Amino acid sequence: MMKKLMLSLFIAFGFSACSLSNDDKMNIDCGTYADVTFTGYPLACNYSMITNQTTPAALIANSQEKVDKYFKKNASSCPNASDPTIDFTKYYLIGVFSGIKPTSGYTIKITNIVENSCQMVVSFYEKQPLTGETTSPASTYPADYALIPKTSKTILFIKATENPDNIVIGTYKAQCTGADCQNFFQINDYSILKFENVVSGGYDFNQYRYTAKSKKGDYSALLSSVPSEILNNQGQTKTYGTPDSAGQGGVFFELRKGLKTTRIYIDNNDTDDQGSEIKLFKKLIKDKIAALKQ
Repeated sequence: MMKKLMLSLFIAFGFSACSLSNDDKMNIDCGTYADVTFTGYPLACNYSMITNQTTPAALIANSQEKVDKYFKKNASSCPNASDPTIDFTKYYLIGVFSGIKPTSGYTIKITNIVENSCQMVVSFYEKQPLTGETTSPASTYPADYALIPKTSKTILFIKATENPDNIVIGTYKAQCTGADCQNFFQINDYSILKFENVVSGGYDFNQYRYTAKSKKGDYSALLSSVPSEILNNQGQTKTYGTPDSAGQGGVFFELRKGLKTTRIYIDNNDTDDQGSEIKLFKKLIKDKIAALKQ
């Protein structure tokens, strides 16, 4: 746990732009920090900025009126997006912005949030286009948003260094109702994300809200358990059996590593094309999801 932070940061109150440069230093000692569970919010599915943010900034909205001051609501661009309504009696909306970038391929992402007795600290990372990545020449304005518990504490922002590679695991079953039909989690180097209300077949995870909790080490441990038969499909999609063809459901695995995305679907039934390693890996994913749901 952190007891003292030497941070480059700027404070955001209400809804105001805050530079995310690294020019100022602040010593802060407010006691022991604890993790804050937060909700990733796909604001771009339903809103666009009235004026693009051209410089690095951090923003906070504590009311719908302040959201409407800086964003305009559009028809949803995400077919499976969650209800965009925010309960501002319980939550604030925060955002981080990279400013204008010359091409696609840039990303900014909120990674974790901690708080102590007097302040909340929001960490984020930024990614540039990878070597060999195909980009488009149009200017972009990377941003990321989250809902945090309503607070009277000072909110601070700090830039961190993180590995953007991640794994998504899931179990799905189209012909059922209730919370256990679709269970999807992203596991990365710094946290675990639980996606909300995933629709069967709708596996663009940028359109879903998610609940995030800080946890280190799970990504490396899970990656080391992936059979070589699956890793050899790097950048490809492979299906074992005929998942959910008769309502039996299936298991989902996605590995995003560098420029390559590998996606695997495995029939819940043990089919002839599933060797012993694939069957064991299928069980490992199910057991992992069961543990994460607790």
